[in-house]
Amino acid sequence: MWSDAVIRMIGEGIIESLYMTAFSTLFGYVLGMPWGIALVVSGKEGIHPSALLYRILDVLANIMRSIPFLILLILLLPFTRLIVGTTIGSTATIVPLTISAAPMIARMVESSLAEVDRGVVEAAESMGAGVLFVIRHVLLVEARISLIAGATISFATVLGYSAMAGVVGGGGLGDIAIRYGYYRYQTDIMIVTVALLVLLVQIFQWLGNHLALTLDRRKK
Repeated sequence: MWSDAVIRMIGEGIIESLYMTAFSTLFGYVLGMPWGIALVVSGKEGIHPSALLYRILDVLANIMRSIPFLILLILLLPFTRLIVGTTIGSTATIVPLTISAAPMIARMVESSLAEVDRGVVEAAESMGAGVLFVIRHVLLVEARISLIAGATISFATVLGYSAMAGVVGGGGLGDIAIRYGYYRYQTDIMIVTVALLVLLVQIFQWLGNHLALTLDRRKK
């Protein structure tokens, strides 16, 4: 059962899972980072309050986060086909993963930036700093440790979502677990794929924590 072909398949599954997770998290931050920053800036106590903008972004984030990933994956099949030309495979899975990750990342960023001491922001504003300067040189710098911790959580969450995409042929370890462990009753393959997913999460959790700890020491 554990032939060279099976081992090769699992190796490819690991690469596909990392590929989907890495690019989905990256694109998720491209969308979610500005979204989270806008939520903080436009909030009631933000540096440029805008009740209407905050309400729109807040409601949109809540709605998108309320949709279970598998349902969102199915809903986005036509959009995914329009973007990449197919609805199966690891590349196609990046589309729904990105859209699912973006509002979660926005909330992570909002939470991290909201922790920044208001006095530091006010000090920068009192010296004539503009909105963009405060965002780049105060909020993002002061919240960098929390942002890294949030990125670690986001990566682990997206990795879990990528495994769910195996239900519709999304590729990666999740696809292998479903095709072989569930449909073909090969429990040993399912156990190995689950163990590998857990191991990947632990590795990236450790890397994120180590980086955050290193930056925290430099800050002190």
